[in-house]
Amino acid sequence: MADDRDRGRERDLVLAPNEFAFISDETKGNINVYVGPHKTSLANTDRPVVFNDRSKRFDRCSLEQAIQVFSVAPEGWYLVLKNPAKDSSHPRTGALNNLRELNIGRKVNNPGPVSCALWPGQMVRVLQGHNLRSNQYLVVRVYDEEAAKTNYKNAVIKPQAQTEETKSSGDTASEDVWKPEDLTMGKLLVIKGTLIAFYIPPTGIEVVRDDQGSYVRTAVTLERLEYCILLDEDGNKRFIRGPAVVFPRPTETFVERNGQRKFRAIELNENSGIYVKVIAPYEENGVSFKIGDELFLTGKDQMIYFPRTEHAIVKYGQREIHYAIAIPAGEARYVLDRNTGQIRLHRGPSIFLPDPRKEVIVRRVLDARTVGLWFPGNREALEVNAKLSALSAQQGSSDYVAAEAAKVPPAEERTKEEQVATRAFAGDDFTRSQSYTQPRTLVLNTRYDGAVAMDVWTGYAILVVSRTGERKVIAGPHTHLMAYDETLQRLELSTGTPKTDEKLFQTVYLRVLHNKVSDKIDAETRDLCQVHLHVSYRVNFEGDSAKWFNVENYVKFLTDHLRSRVRHAVKQHGIEGFYSNAAAIVRDVVLGTQGEDGKRPGRFFEENGMRIYDVEVLDVTIGDEDIAGLLVGAQQEAVRQALAIAAEQRKVAFVRESESTKQQILELSAATKLKESGLKLQEVAETLRVTVAEARAEAENRKERQSAQLAEQETLGAIHTADLSRKKASADFEIDVAQRRLDQRIKELLAEVQALSGKAGAVSPDLIAALQAFSDRALTERVAESMAPLAILGGESVADVLAKLLAGTPLADVLSKRDTTKALPPKK
Repeated sequence: MADDRDRGRERDLVLAPNEFAFISDETKGNINVYVGPHKTSLANTDRPVVFNDRSKRFDRCSLEQAIQVFSVAPEGWYLVLKNPAKDSSHPRTGALNNLRELNIGRKVNNPGPVSCALWPGQMVRVLQGHNLRSNQYLVVRVYDEEAAKTNYKNAVIKPQAQTEETKSSGDTASEDVWKPEDLTMGKLLVIKGTLIAFYIPPTGIEVVRDDQGSYVRTAVTLERLEYCILLDEDGNKRFIRGPAVVFPRPTETFVERNGQRKFRAIELNENSGIYVKVIAPYEENGVSFKIGDELFLTGKDQMIYFPRTEHAIVKYGQREIHYAIAIPAGEARYVLDRNTGQIRLHRGPSIFLPDPRKEVIVRRVLDARTVGLWFPGNREALEVNAKLSALSAQQGSSDYVAAEAAKVPPAEERTKEEQVATRAFAGDDFTRSQSYTQPRTLVLNTRYDGAVAMDVWTGYAILVVSRTGERKVIAGPHTHLMAYDETLQRLELSTGTPKTDEKLFQTVYLRVLHNKVSDKIDAETRDLCQVHLHVSYRVNFEGDSAKWFNVENYVKFLTDHLRSRVRHAVKQHGIEGFYSNAAAIVRDVVLGTQGEDGKRPGRFFEENGMRIYDVEVLDVTIGDEDIAGLLVGAQQEAVRQALAIAAEQRKVAFVRESESTKQQILELSAATKLKESGLKLQEVAETLRVTVAEARAEAENRKERQSAQLAEQETLGAIHTADLSRKKASADFEIDVAQRRLDQRIKELLAEVQALSGKAGAVSPDLIAALQAFSDRALTERVAESMAPLAILGGESVADVLAKLLAGTPLADVLSKRDTTKALPPKK
């Protein structure tokens, strides 16, 4: 009984408001629609079903699964209903509804608010109305031409608020957005957000989804220095520059690269450019360009480049911009002319931007043998040239490889340099950091990028030969940049000791200063004794450098010549004489005899400018062991005798040194005594010197005092002379007066004289002589008193000085008589 009641409840269909269910009558095949609110009991032949949108069939299900809700579109939404009823009706609520006839394949758009149940076989989608911003748009398609022309005015359109830009552009959003003749089946139309803010399509028009399933599409907003590319279905492109909001035409799509739809303009400078090919004719600034023309645009032409429809950028790999390269001083690059095939050498220092239309920077490929000759022991150079050889094999060229192929930047680097990602909007501003910003630093590693550089060291030289036959010798220190058609002359030198041709050493470097060549020479003396010489030559290359490489194997040339000359010289001597003087003989042969200045001229080779300036005899070996033993024995005996003589000489030297030591002791003792005497003599001499110095000082003082007195006397004499002059003047005056008085007196005395003359006649001669003598004596005493200072200065007595002065005068007799009188003994 409980199971029957449960099955009875399961057959009861109870529908709430806004619910409906499809019930299939299996006896007639009809499908009825029950719309709530409604309750009914289903017969055993009634089966609940649902409509499968994919298979377009009615699938059986449980009663709960068969209950569906109404399709509700609120305000701002709309219903897209497929297979509408021909009378446009919907199932009635609260009743059983029989199936209506449907317009199969038709589709209608019903703007909200709307709510309805569905007829069996109908399909519905509830879509939100399309709100558009100014940078958004819709792509719509006409799927029913007649319905679109009939209902195009029923579209729900809300125009965008007008701005100054939209007003100035003249674009308006009105009800008649399109004309009826524009609405043809399958035509695509664009609804721009700059004109329409809200849109619900009318019946006959549907909104097309994009690839991501979205109805609203975003236009491309371009900033300055940005552009986008629109590709039409007919293959034409449009390049739009910013600032702008770009809406594509219905048949256009945005060209995307790496997921980006907008790109940065290409910034150029004087050291960068782009390679452009003209794909459509055009004219600019009065210049016509035709299809196929190639242009190389650099920053000198235009600093900012925007692509255009007539241009196609020629790229090598993934690189669009061609950058200049820095060529430091002392380096160069090989530049291939694509038109003539000529390869030239572009030297630094410079910033070189090749024109890709006709110039290609290439790298020279050297085979392993050449690298080993030019750069011996450089493993890195071998590896680099091996990689370049592999690249040249891929390119089909055996001599060079393009620099672009040799260096391909990684994908991450190319993305940073040449693929610009979309950037978020930011207003113009200035940002100044509070920390120090280091300057941009470039690392130049151009060791293997440029021309082949030969670093010739000091004392070495190379011969550069071009394919045109030109030859030039480069002597170090020097760095030579090899032209593309230049190579180096190879030398093949004998090796081993003695030097042979069995194993030749190949090199391009010639040692021109202080070269060293060793050799062994087998010779025979005059007495048929074999000797073996080990010698080492010192070689320089002098004179005309063009001759230095004239002899390919100068080692063989040198050793063969000198072997012959040394053998000839050895043949002129006996074994004993040669063995004892081998070095001097060999040096005379090789270097020549010494001149007056003691120097040897050396040996010069005219063929290649080689001069041997020194030779060393490292070893002399006698071939016959018996003779060698005899010579060794004789030398040993000579050594023993020399040692004995040396011992006796040492004894003599000992005795000589001993006696010499004793003599030195005695000499030192005598020297000590002599030294003591000498010191005493020095002391006495010093005392004497001090005494003499004191006497001299005293004499000097006395002399100075006398000089002072003499000066004083001179002064007093001058004063006295002046006084005498005054007195003389007075005396002359007085004499004059007296003379006048005297004249008068004379007159008076004449008479007296005459009177006395008689009396005078009575005076005798003896009385006169006595008076005369008395007068002379008084005069002599006065002169002696005046001459006393002169006698003191002369170191003589006053009498002697006075005698010398009065010699030959009458006073001399008086003086002699006076002296005689003094010499007589006194009377008792």
